[in-house]
Amino acid sequence: MKTKFSFASKITTFVMLAAMFSPIFSVGASAQAMPKTNAKPLTEDQKILHVLNRLGFGARDGDVERVKQIGINKYIEQQLNPSLLNDAVSETKVKNLDVLKMSSEELFNKYPNQAAVLLAVADKNNLQRRDLQGLRQNNNAANREMKTEQMNGETAERKQNELSAADREKYQREIAELYTKYKLGRPQQITQQLNASRILRAAYSEKQLQEVMVDFWTNHFNVFSGKAATRWFLPHYDREVIRPNALGNFKDLLTATAQSPAMLFYLDNFESVAPNAQMNAGLRNPNRRPNQTNQNNQMNAERRERLKKQYNLTDAELDARLKQNQQNPPRRMQRGINENYAREIMELHTLGVDGGYTQTDIKEVARAFTGWTIIDARGYRRAFASLANGTEDKRLSRLTRLAGLPEDTESGTFFFNERVHDAGEKTVLGQKIKAGGIKDGERVIEILVNHPSTAKFIARKLAIKFVSDNPSEALVGRVAKAFQTSKGDIKTTLRSLFTDKEFFAPENYRAKIKTPFEVLVSAIRTVGAETNGRQIQTMLQKMGEPLYGFQAPTGYPDTAQDWVNTGALLERLNFAVALVSKRIPGTRVNLKQFEGKSKTQILDQAIAAVLDGEISPNTRATLLKQLEQPLVEPKIETNEDIADGGETMAMMPNQGGGRNRQPQARLLPPSGNAEVFKVVGLILGTPEFQRQ
Repeated sequence: MKTKFSFASKITTFVMLAAMFSPIFSVGASAQAMPKTNAKPLTEDQKILHVLNRLGFGARDGDVERVKQIGINKYIEQQLNPSLLNDAVSETKVKNLDVLKMSSEELFNKYPNQAAVLLAVADKNNLQRRDLQGLRQNNNAANREMKTEQMNGETAERKQNELSAADREKYQREIAELYTKYKLGRPQQITQQLNASRILRAAYSEKQLQEVMVDFWTNHFNVFSGKAATRWFLPHYDREVIRPNALGNFKDLLTATAQSPAMLFYLDNFESVAPNAQMNAGLRNPNRRPNQTNQNNQMNAERRERLKKQYNLTDAELDARLKQNQQNPPRRMQRGINENYAREIMELHTLGVDGGYTQTDIKEVARAFTGWTIIDARGYRRAFASLANGTEDKRLSRLTRLAGLPEDTESGTFFFNERVHDAGEKTVLGQKIKAGGIKDGERVIEILVNHPSTAKFIARKLAIKFVSDNPSEALVGRVAKAFQTSKGDIKTTLRSLFTDKEFFAPENYRAKIKTPFEVLVSAIRTVGAETNGRQIQTMLQKMGEPLYGFQAPTGYPDTAQDWVNTGALLERLNFAVALVSKRIPGTRVNLKQFEGKSKTQILDQAIAAVLDGEISPNTRATLLKQLEQPLVEPKIETNEDIADGGETMAMMPNQGGGRNRQPQARLLPPSGNAEVFKVVGLILGTPEFQRQ
């Protein structure tokens, strides 16, 4: 569906972008430094703005005055000690987001994987595996949830039974009844609520540095929500892993991520076992889905008749086929050591790609982390049982016991399985490890945290985040020293950064390009917008940074060269106008303070309010030209499948090269004074606002 509306001048033209954003494009690939007219030291107000922009997501109305009253140093110390700050407003904003309080097992039960629901229906109707695949093939919702994995080890080449239209209708009706009976939610609601909490806390929290560091560490220890069961672990990851350790000790943070089900699943370490592990010869992976084939190949008469008719078999031929299937089950992937996590913990989490490790070190680290796994990693053990008949699946419970996993532990929790751990001696970065058991992995973490390369790698990333896209080696060295001498204390490391002479250097003022997340949150704060954090997520996606949507373990980048291009800047400008023209459902802005004035007066007042009066002559001249452009009626594409406040799941590309499901909200018609929201929207799109 297409919607027309009378709108202010057409602001999304390439000519306008090229003129306004030329200061960004002209500084080269790094896009680091704004052109400076002088190198004078920053004024006190500029220092305050610098702190508010770098330690937080920008200034709200009155923030500069509040910092001025208590002093910059005291404000920084308050931000370094967030537990002393009252954060009632942001906590009120997120109190109704249920997933934030739920354990992974509760999430599995409340927002089950579609496969668990299908299994329950199959169990009720005594369906075989092929019937189940036929049902799955004809259920679009299930296809979206399970497209990456074949059910019960069946391969794509295996012929699937064709369910009759009446059967499909019956089973789909039963699926709907299960959702209604148990008041189940859809899995995508987990990430929608979690993403909303990230936006709301960043926008309204008094603990601004805490939220900046949550964003920083979430990217540093990136996990991708689109990988199978990972999304069910993300609320725990945010609540128990990242937030409590964001300003704590790096060793504690690294340990927490290593034991996090989100990380274990995302990088496959939960399936990493020693090749020579002494396991029951008949044991199958207890994290696999329950097999719905009756162990005795017994079935009711109706089912037998259906199979005979479908495959034109006699009773004897059917029995022979069933016996053959029992004797020759589908081949399953052999389990062994997985090196994914071992590689990333060194390359991305600690040492850096040039940190001095070898392929041999990767193999040895992988051996040390064997047995670090997840109880019921896909949530089938209890979710399926509760949906099917309210009792534990006996076969799966037996496999759990045989594997040495506890049955009384919640699904989706970390567990060290001694039985699949490589107990041999390891050598990592020249140091021998023979601690034994879980202590092998803990010793690896200790070695990595204390390595000089880790101090330098973390120091450089923090310097890029808070100071410059190209920090000096001297600055990196000073911050690395603080990291090492404090044994990885994050507060001490940050304090050394914020008190360094380069932090307030004039060339670093308004010099870093904001990421899309920073643009979105800073715009909300600057114009005093009120949002529920939900439908606005679609704008974050359009700007290229859906939360937990980066497929590669590197996480989203933090330098200008990764974000500055015409298409990306166009989306930022579109977001700015959509925000101030009240087009985003669930988000409201009050711009009445700018009404009743001439165009020039509106422009000057908005520049003062949004940019603190700091704007280049080139940008101001471009804005003045835009004010005189005639009104046009651009056509806006909308999603006709969405009702206001609703959501659909669209497969959208992201910068990680993968595809991620994100809520898509229909934009509303613009409302308010067109001249006012045109001016304010343009200013939010200026190079000055895009920088911090």
